[in-house]
Amino acid sequence: MDMPSASCRFAGRSVLVTGAANGIGRAVALRFAEEGASVCANDLESSAGLAATLERLAEASARSGFRARHVAAPGDVSQAAAVETMVDTACALTGGLDILVNNAGIQRQGASHEVDAAAHDAVLNVTLNGAVLAAKAALRRFLAQGRGGTIVNVSSVHEIIPKPGFLSYSLAKGAIGNLTRTLALEYADRGIRVNAVGPGAIDTPMNAAWTGDAAQRRAVESHIPLGRVGTPQEIAALVAFLASDEAAYITGQTIFACGGLTLFNEFRQNWSS
Repeated sequence: MDMPSASCRFAGRSVLVTGAANGIGRAVALRFAEEGASVCANDLESSAGLAATLERLAEASARSGFRARHVAAPGDVSQAAAVETMVDTACALTGGLDILVNNAGIQRQGASHEVDAAAHDAVLNVTLNGAVLAAKAALRRFLAQGRGGTIVNVSSVHEIIPKPGFLSYSLAKGAIGNLTRTLALEYADRGIRVNAVGPGAIDTPMNAAWTGDAAQRRAVESHIPLGRVGTPQEIAALVAFLASDEAAYITGQTIFACGGLTLFNEFRQNWSS
């Protein structure tokens, strides 16, 4: 479902969104553009979806009437030099950086006792280290600008719910929670807020193996208290709220948007009592 935007909360602001070629990242980028922001959209240089995202950003601004600028910043978030370049590109849009959304992430499946070292490193390098590198670069800009700033990390319900068969991903998302809390505490007195969003089962390309199969989709939804998967637009709405001045007194929190997955659905019936 499409979620309505809330006017012009981000007019004149510059936003960097990593992993913006599709799914949650694209929805987040579009949400900011709809609300007046200039958006720097990052993804791998080889990602065909990045060009499509840029086109949709321009269309969003045209529909809303905001005079914003948008740019693609292809690059691997696990590489420090690439991250510095994309942050510089975002700053050039409006003369500074206001918001970073750390969304880029990958996962690999396999039994934990057989995890391939290269695959393990790849997941941690993109999903965790990429967020660390981008946060460091953004924080330096925020401090130099002297007007604060906001970071929103895209975590997962697997920040707190184990995910057997996805050890590297679970480790990365668990660490994202502590990254969020640590940075929030360290920089709170300088006007910098850091929060995270923890999506549950969302209809994105990452979940295409089951979202397009009716039987598998029903099986997934049977575990969700609200009875359905979420949409990227619903996650984007929460990211935008946390980045906005409406959330000015919120920092260091992970807000789970998961249809109730974190409520331990199996305990809906009192089978243990």
